[in-house]
Amino acid sequence: MGGAHATQLRVDRILDEAHESGDPVQIMKLFGLSSTTAMNYVTTTHPAEGANVRR
Repeated sequence: MGGAHATQLRVDRILDEAHESGDPVQIMKLFGLSSTTAMNYVTTTHPAEGANVRR
């Protein structure tokens, strides 16, 4: 398995979790992400709700 493939699998998994939960704190804990990165994933998967979230 190549590095690029593994990276894409991780990104896909994070996007799936962000879509399902919409909870940036959960995403931070599960994947060891910063709050900014977790919010980027949540905003990407839930654009209407993310527009009202302060960063």
